[in-house]
Amino acid sequence: MPFQPRVAILTPAPDYDEKWQPAFARKAAALTAAGLVVEPRVWTDPGDLAGHDLVLPLFAWGYQRDVAGWYALLDRLEGEGLPVVNPVPVLRWNSDKAYLSELAAKGVAVVPTVEVAALDDASLAKAMAELGTDDIVIKPAISGGADGTHRIAPGAPIPGDAAGRRRLVQPLMPGILTHGEFSLFFFAGKFSHAIVKRPASGDFRVQEQFGGREEPWEANDGAQALAAAALAAAPAAPVYARVDMVGDAAGALHIMELELIEPSLFLHHAPDKGAAFGSAVYGAI
Repeated sequence: MPFQPRVAILTPAPDYDEKWQPAFARKAAALTAAGLVVEPRVWTDPGDLAGHDLVLPLFAWGYQRDVAGWYALLDRLEGEGLPVVNPVPVLRWNSDKAYLSELAAKGVAVVPTVEVAALDDASLAKAMAELGTDDIVIKPAISGGADGTHRIAPGAPIPGDAAGRRRLVQPLMPGILTHGEFSLFFFAGKFSHAIVKRPASGDFRVQEQFGGREEPWEANDGAQALAAAALAAAPAAPVYARVDMVGDAAGALHIMELELIEPSLFLHHAPDKGAAFGSAVYGAI
């Protein structure tokens, strides 16, 4: 009988409110088809992981709501020498969107970003001046699922959950409203597929829980090259990756974020329905 590695997939805490089971089923099916035995483990209390050939944080959704617990888990995985994909240094680096400044310093086109240590009216006004716009978006540096993400119109007050807290300030990119947000997927460094996500009318958030919708997209060479340049800045080559990007007023694409921890991979839009994903994970063992 061929070797069937045991893989622990970290899943959300029981009280997590976002629907994750359908996407889990698709990923699990792709991994099983590749010859892996899949076992779900709640990320907040995964128990003994020593008997597994690989740990995948693919559904550690909600880690941004328990940052201390998340970093403690990464320390534990690293301290116990457990095999993790993506590697712990990549997970730790990707947890905080301060990595956007690293990408920018390396010449990668990113959404212009100003980090504010404690957001107040004065620091917000200064960030707006630096960005050259008063139509902005604020978000936590450690965030997911658009948690704590707000569009602030000119003259609007700072939301209560952001006042006095560390926040990233970015311009509202016009492309999000006209063309949507583009996501490119890579497995073992090779491009797999791409989608475009569009927000509901009157919103700027593209997530499904806010009425966003997605469809396949043909990523051109420029988009693929931008994604590859962004991924090259990671501490190690990711086994799986989603690269989100959006256009500016002229249509030029900018990296919005790299999803190297627990991305939705939209495998139902992949031409091979996830075979390359399963092979990439198996090959990492």
